[in-house]
Amino acid sequence: MPLTRYSAEAFGVLTICLVGLLVLLGLVCIGYTLYLRSRVLKQGFILLSYFSGPWIIRITFILFTIWWGFGEIVRLNYIRRPGRVLNVLDFKWQENVCKFYIVSNLGFTEPCLFLTLMFLLRAPLQNIDTGILSRKWNGKTASCVLLFALPMFVLQLFLILIGPELREDRKELPLYFTRTARSMQNSNDIALCSYPLLNTILLGLFTTVLTAYLIWLGRRILKLVINKGLQKRVYTLIFSVSSLLPLRVLLLGLSVLSRPEHFLFEALAFSAFLVLLCCAGVCIVILGYCPVADCLALGNLNDLEARRRVILDDQNDTASLIANQTHLDESIGISPERNSDASTKRGSISFRTFIRDEPSSGPFVELSLFSPSRDENPSGSPPPVGWRMMSSPTHVHGP
Repeated sequence: MPLTRYSAEAFGVLTICLVGLLVLLGLVCIGYTLYLRSRVLKQGFILLSYFSGPWIIRITFILFTIWWGFGEIVRLNYIRRPGRVLNVLDFKWQENVCKFYIVSNLGFTEPCLFLTLMFLLRAPLQNIDTGILSRKWNGKTASCVLLFALPMFVLQLFLILIGPELREDRKELPLYFTRTARSMQNSNDIALCSYPLLNTILLGLFTTVLTAYLIWLGRRILKLVINKGLQKRVYTLIFSVSSLLPLRVLLLGLSVLSRPEHFLFEALAFSAFLVLLCCAGVCIVILGYCPVADCLALGNLNDLEARRRVILDDQNDTASLIANQTHLDESIGISPERNSDASTKRGSISFRTFIRDEPSSGPFVELSLFSPSRDENPSGSPPPVGWRMMSSPTHVHGP
């Protein structure tokens, strides 16, 4: 069914609005990440550096997502119609823009997104000293992402460049295997982007390999998580990525059944965009926002610890005054009965003594664990409860 003008504009406007929301979410998470990093450095929360360690890779993942979103806007037929941005270009340049979109999004941005996601999930399984806490971890991870994405980029570029030659040499090969754009029926000056089937198949192979690796990686993580909340996050992340990424490739492959100016093509293309948009949003929230929010909550525990120490100091001072008053009364020969009566008339002061070794019936959080002065512990005193959790490489604290 031919696409009406209002349907095309609806798909275009909705796509631009959703990309805008994704960019806004990404910028908020980048701001949160930078704020956490500055707070860790300024206030000396050494132990929280484990959570803020992959801050560069988190920001890189968000930037790749934003880049992908702008690429999806460039693909839209909405901005190619008369009076729109890309309509000032001739047919050849519009076709080149479509080729750039295929190489940029399908050949570089999406593989980098998938690879960055895998490295972020794999980070908690690495040794702490050589993993997240290592100063070189972010640089090595970024280099690995670019290195592993390079073959995919080269292959996608190769298919785009040899597409015209394949059409000439192999006449029996259908055009939708290599065609990146086709002209509009009512205007030969407008090039509408399409998805070459060969490029989609190549992306599907890459996605299949990474999805299998993700499932294997997720099983390892689920065996080591120490928190039900983290377990739910890992389940959500694995289910979203392992189901939505193959679904996107399937939708892109089915788009060759229709022309770009038909409703079926636009519906399939928009569905493929929406699928990856949801997947990217889930990954940003779970891998970008949630760890930072958890760290900021843990950092606030340091303020609670300082307040608790002030209260304990005040109570100790009060106890000392009471003890001194009791010794003074005994020295001047006041009887216990009169002392009791006097204290009853004055009003008694009661307080509870905090005992470290006393078992607690509820969950206990060692607030001083997040104090910047952890090196002030005497060498003979036992470490606080939960201290060894940071040095154990077998516990997963979060994705």
